[in-house]
Amino acid sequence: MYSGSLLDIAMTHSENLILNAQQGDREAFNKLVTLWYKRVYNYAYKYFSDHDMSMEVTQRAFIAMHRKISSLRSTDKFRPWLYKIVTNFCHEEERKLKRARERSATDEEGRAQMDETREFNPDRKYAQSELAEILLEALNEISPEQKEVVIMKEYEGLKFSEIAEVLEISENTAKSRMYYGLSALKQIMTRKNINKETISYEL
Repeated sequence: MYSGSLLDIAMTHSENLILNAQQGDREAFNKLVTLWYKRVYNYAYKYFSDHDMSMEVTQRAFIAMHRKISSLRSTDKFRPWLYKIVTNFCHEEERKLKRARERSATDEEGRAQMDETREFNPDRKYAQSELAEILLEALNEISPEQKEVVIMKEYEGLKFSEIAEVLEISENTAKSRMYYGLSALKQIMTRKNINKETISYEL
């Protein structure tokens, strides 16, 4: 879960790395990738629950970051700027997945192959318990708009102002999606007979 102190330390180190990376310092850019790689991957994984898709989004995000970082106007905007890049790629991959599902809807063999691919996931490193898996499943049951806000706020520790910037919505809309998202999660967890006494995540 999000740790404010650790993130503050990371952001302090990021500032100098960002400035140097903007000047074409390859080593600084590589360190920046190392610093943010796990957070970007985990965000994408919570979005898709799929290792391969998360890796694809992560790689594309850092390629885009390398291409666009010189245009970043302020280092304090780096975090929402990066999450906006990642979120856009998540949306793009989601659209691709939807089109693929639609194309395979009448193809039994193709559908079976897709199901097999999504079920096979050897690298579920972050899922340490059955409850973590249940929570991940619950996240995927709420609306995409609510899910991305919950992930950004509860897992990634973004401020509502940053979430609003990433998604190009008002802060009130971000807060509303957060409220309804958490309410939906509570209902899902209640249906699964999971309560606060049996799960560490605070809904």
